[in-house]
Amino acid sequence: MALSFNPLAPVRRRFQVWWKARLRAKDSVELTQRNVYILPTQPGFMLALTLVLLLVGSINYQLNLGYLLTFLLAGSSLVGMHLCHGTLRGLTLTLAAPDPQFAGANVLIDVRLISQSRRPRHGIGLGALNARLETPHWVWTDVPAAGFSKVQIAWRAEKRGLLSLPLLTAETRFPLGTFRVWTVWRPAAQVLVYPTPEAHPPPLPPGEPRASGATAQLTAPSGEFDGVRAYRQGDPIKSVVWKKSGKAIAAGAGELVARDTQHNQRYELWLDFASAGFASTEVKLSRLCAWVLSAERLGKDYGLRLPNQVIPPSTGEAHKRRCLEALALC
Repeated sequence: MALSFNPLAPVRRRFQVWWKARLRAKDSVELTQRNVYILPTQPGFMLALTLVLLLVGSINYQLNLGYLLTFLLAGSSLVGMHLCHGTLRGLTLTLAAPDPQFAGANVLIDVRLISQSRRPRHGIGLGALNARLETPHWVWTDVPAAGFSKVQIAWRAEKRGLLSLPLLTAETRFPLGTFRVWTVWRPAAQVLVYPTPEAHPPPLPPGEPRASGATAQLTAPSGEFDGVRAYRQGDPIKSVVWKKSGKAIAAGAGELVARDTQHNQRYELWLDFASAGFASTEVKLSRLCAWVLSAERLGKDYGLRLPNQVIPPSTGEAHKRRCLEALALC
């Protein structure tokens, strides 16, 4: 298969590097004459060609109505150019750092468009630029007079880590479509991207005995047998083992039986990078990510061992976020 070679590709890449370097990274930008650009569209060039032909024909045949039509269309085009440029000029664009997301999913970037003008602004499109400085998807909105509008731009994060947001662009062709007015914005915010969870991970690894000497004694001094014990005042109702309680009451003991949480605490669940298989690093992190989500869903205490970090066992939303952040930055 023949490989196509584009001689302009190196020039394009150097231009992209230069273009990105000259853009200051900031999360709020005000659009002025210095950062808003305007060029005719294809219909705009066709209109210009039509005006030239009308003018030449009117001169050759001395058509007064031809002059009227030519200058009427030219004046309308100039007014449209002014309105098109003014649709973006004066807007303020702001955003906040998006929430963490898993690799391969869409990161939603919330952008607010603020206008101080006393007239509404119509037909404004926003999108994220890819590596070729192209915008595959647009989000369109109108901004009310002296108000604001919110839009969400979807950007697909392909890899894990702390990533910078892509270049964003805003564009309008209102009202005639003969001119394109646009701006390019480089946000300073970053987004934390977690590894992609493994679709069908193996079961959670078995618990490891605690390092303390308490694990050697499997039966409590009070005679409580392993796994359950007599119900104590203050124990949650959900900890009662109703089947065993029924048997105890039938045998004449006359007391409820609850789960022995001390027995459950003799073992710790550790999610270890070294025991996550023999695949590549990214596959291991993907499996650990799935295990973290599974252990949290089951309400288990779990710890995480990574080559550069050890997180002690715990549970809860904050602990889950800490583990996922460690996997993203590993």
